[in-house]
Amino acid sequence: MGQAQFTRQMTISQFEEMFPDDDACKSYLQSRRWPVGIRCPRCGNEKVYSVTNRPFNWQCTQCAAAGGYRFSVLVGTIFENTNIGLRDWFRVIHMMLTSKKGVAALQVQRVMGFGSYRTAHYMCHRIRAGLVDPEFRQLMGIVEVDETYIGGKNKNRHWDKRTPGTGGVGKEIVIGAVERKGTVVARVIRNTDTATMEGFVREAVSTKVDLIATDEHSGYRNLNREFAHQFVRHSRGEYVAGAVHTQTIDGFWSLLKRGIMGTFHKVSAKYLPLYVAEFEFRYNNRKNPDIFGAAVARC
Repeated sequence: MGQAQFTRQMTISQFEEMFPDDDACKSYLQSRRWPVGIRCPRCGNEKVYSVTNRPFNWQCTQCAAAGGYRFSVLVGTIFENTNIGLRDWFRVIHMMLTSKKGVAALQVQRVMGFGSYRTAHYMCHRIRAGLVDPEFRQLMGIVEVDETYIGGKNKNRHWDKRTPGTGGVGKEIVIGAVERKGTVVARVIRNTDTATMEGFVREAVSTKVDLIATDEHSGYRNLNREFAHQFVRHSRGEYVAGAVHTQTIDGFWSLLKRGIMGTFHKVSAKYLPLYVAEFEFRYNNRKNPDIFGAAVARC
């Protein structure tokens, strides 16, 4: 199974040259946020004018009639209302994107010299939240759908934290769909019943898809009513049947699990959707030479 190929990203020396101070970062954010001209984040008005004594601040002419509205380049972004300089935010984003399996908040604290772990933890989660893409394009072509379980083995837990049952009992469930040689959509779900899994497929996959490939999980049994659906029987040792296999999505699961186990070690159910969003963004932009710019624009 071939591994996803990641494009070369901006080096540290290139970063230092591009962003020597906060003003350079604000100018970059402005160009990424408003590539065709500055708009009021409240009403979308294009007729705004600069506040002369405050760089990167503007006044909206339409909102002014209703009492005035002044906004900065940071308004409406994850960088708003923080005491952390924009250059530090950019450096943390760069660290997170240049690591294939992510970077732990403790490592961010050490490298950045923050006074507390909470600061690094807060920043990393804010960035992950900014990377979420609620307006993704539905997948087409040949799409693989699969689910995986995140969490340690039951036998390795302390005796008073073990849960009865085997397999995925006590673990968090993530379901994903990937377009061959394309993008992935992944979500944390509560259970693997048919309604939940079919609901995800309808959200992530276009009805014009050429083929949906899955394993024999019963949650996918009714997909052939709406989609072209075929499956392989892993329980019988069948992993490839012509074009039908789940090796591409298995590759994404490998990246996600190696990142969680090797980098973060433990991820709570509360924050797991944010980690999934981070790995999804990094995977979907693996061939994007300007992945940093894409991240800043989304944040």
